[in-house]
Amino acid sequence: MFLLSLAFSIFLSLVLIVVFAITGYITYTSTGEKLSAFECGFDPLSKMRSPFSTRFFLLVVLFLIFDVEIALLFPVLSVMASKTSVILLTSIGSFLMILLIGMFHEWNEGALDWITS
Repeated sequence: MFLLSLAFSIFLSLVLIVVFAITGYITYTSTGEKLSAFECGFDPLSKMRSPFSTRFFLLVVLFLIFDVEIALLFPVLSVMASKTSVILLTSIGSFLMILLIGMFHEWNEGALDWITS
């Protein structure tokens, strides 16, 4: 079994090297746009104080907060696979309840509505 997985990984590595060698040397005709600096979708040569969508920034911050909180749930789920206690269930239930209340509050405030009527 070990030799089969070793042979497969060597074969996959060789295939990826060949694909990179074939596609890595393709030249493009319009490289002017590709060589220009890219700063978060803004033109770096324009005025620096251009208006920025605060709704987009708020949505990104909310996504980051909920993403970190979901990442905090993964260790708890691995602990729940081995043992389950009342304290663990109570703490994870209260954590999820706070998450849901926060999400519904933001939804009620209109922070999740990208297009306003």
